[in-house]
Amino acid sequence: MKKFYTISEVSKKLNLIDKKNFKLQNHILRYWEKEFTQIRPKFINKRRYYTHSQLELVKMIKYFLKDKGMTVKGVKNLLKSNINKLDDDKIDSLKADYYKLELKTKTNKLLDKIDKLKKYGKKISH
Repeated sequence: MKKFYTISEVSKKLNLIDKKNFKLQNHILRYWEKEFTQIRPKFINKRRYYTHSQLELVKMIKYFLKDKGMTVKGVKNLLKSNINKLDDDKIDSLKADYYKLELKTKTNKLLDKIDKLKKYGKKISH
């Protein structure tokens, strides 16, 4: 595991890529930094560097904004209720909540598909 990630590396990991010209959308991360005070990259020689904890936090923010369709205000409220300061214990707790929610969502989708298959009389084989 790397100690620090550049803004471009984080954009790649989050798949923040323009679908038309395939350019990285680093501006989205810079915008999120302004909106979410919990995102605080280190600046070294005027370049942004994110820790692993920061990367995980940004992944969660993207998940709630893009995948769950929450508003910036909604995600801010979610983070405020879980994080007052950015420290590893609180990030780990929020990550656990995020992964539980993600697992529950995926499980529910699978159960819905199974129900649809059963409904239409298709047999499921292992």
